[in-house]
Amino acid sequence: MVKSDSELHARAVALMKERGVSVEDIADLVLHLQKSYVDNLTMEECIENVTAVFLKREVQNTIITGIELDKLAESGNLSQPLADIILNDEGLYGIDEILALSIVNVYGSIGFTNYGYIDKVKPGILQKLNDKSDSECHTFLDDIVGAIAAAAASRIAHDNPNKSDIMK
Repeated sequence: MVKSDSELHARAVALMKERGVSVEDIADLVLHLQKSYVDNLTMEECIENVTAVFLKREVQNTIITGIELDKLAESGNLSQPLADIILNDEGLYGIDEILALSIVNVYGSIGFTNYGYIDKVKPGILQKLNDKSDSECHTFLDDIVGAIAAAAASRIAHDNPNKSDIMK
């Protein structure tokens, strides 16, 4: 049976919390992405935009799918060679990034550049998710978190044309 939007939203939020990621962690990434482009950007605005991204069904589905795959890998419930590929976050696998791009697509092409940048520099919570110092697998989660941040930053960018656009 298909879950209601509120049930999907609640499950996606619960899974993120379970995996140690808060809305504030993601909002911090959004602030990192947009502070140079939007004067007086506040953490509250970033949180508001992350929350709006979480309300999209595509985002909820991606969160649930990705985290469940991470959990299946870490519990040994995936067959080989997929289990090792996901557990080791192999560079040529790429499906984790493809899944995350479904989130980036929600708010237009600027999301691609935001995502590429944040995925490369891995600030804040992304660094923690990638350090592999615990037994949890975050192959999908790190890309999903980066994509949510990129999408929220894109929402902000759409509402705040950059200075060069204003000067024309």
